Amino acid sequence: MTQSLEQKLPWALLTLRVGIFIVMFIWAVDKLVNPSHAVAVFEGFYGISGLSTTLANVMGVLQIVLALAFLAGLWKTLTYGVILVMHGMSTFSSFAQYLDAFNNLLFFAAWPMLAACIALFMLREYDTKLSF
Repeated sequence: MTQSLEQKLPWALLTLRVGIFIVMFIWAVDKLVNPSHAVAVFEGFYGISGLSTTLANVMGVLQIVLALAFLAGLWKTLTYGVILVMHGMSTFSSFAQYLDAFNNLLFFAAWPMLAACIALFMLREYDTKLSF
């Protein structure tokens, strides 16, 4: 890498990590603040019915721990990989919304975030700024 790229790439990857963290953290907090929303999402998008609000809360806590480890750059292959899979599942489970694009425009924001997750996973060894 050129010196310029060596200096810029870690900062660029940090911005991806922080941006992805913000989304994943808010999704996790939503499971604690509004667990009935998580129950509805799991039923409507994943076909999983009967999820209790207690289980939604537990999932929220576990997701917060994962998101914080991700933000800290810990266990990159594991944390970045799990975040990528989670977001990938979320993106692809929303397929019906993409078919009615103009009534579901916000769902399309999932695609650039998925691209960011993929890029960050692929370049995780270069993601060194504020990373443990």
